[in-house]
Amino acid sequence: MEVILLEKVGNLGTVGDRVTIKAGFGRNYLLPQGKAIPATEANIAEFEARRAELEAAAADKRTAAEGRAKLLEELGSITIKANAGDEGKLFGSIGTRDIAEALTAAGIQVAKSEVKLPQGTLREVGEFDVDIQLYVDVTQVIKLVVEAE
Repeated sequence: MEVILLEKVGNLGTVGDRVTIKAGFGRNYLLPQGKAIPATEANIAEFEARRAELEAAAADKRTAAEGRAKLLEELGSITIKANAGDEGKLFGSIGTRDIAEALTAAGIQVAKSEVKLPQGTLREVGEFDVDIQLYVDVTQVIKLVVEAE
């Protein structure tokens, strides 16, 4: 399946690239999310007419993400208090939703889908580095301190 990308997609391409992808990836992810359109003659002509508008929108998103990354860098670290046992193990865990809510409470709007925890949820007290992916290629690392209540 050949598609035209309407926005930058990690490991695939940028705005306006014509790429060949597997049909399921296109049908189930790119097309419903509005990230691509099928590469038909009519769609190619329509895209060329809207190219400048789409590239400007992508640049605006990137600029906004870089601004939020600067705010996160200035913030430096956040602290989350959770119930923990004597040995530092948490009763429950700290996940992406908890981190996103703590950052939003600190004044920086972050969605839970932007918080990346490759090792999974945090289940013990301590300091952790957490990646916040604000745009395809704009990632900021913050320090998360988990303390016992």
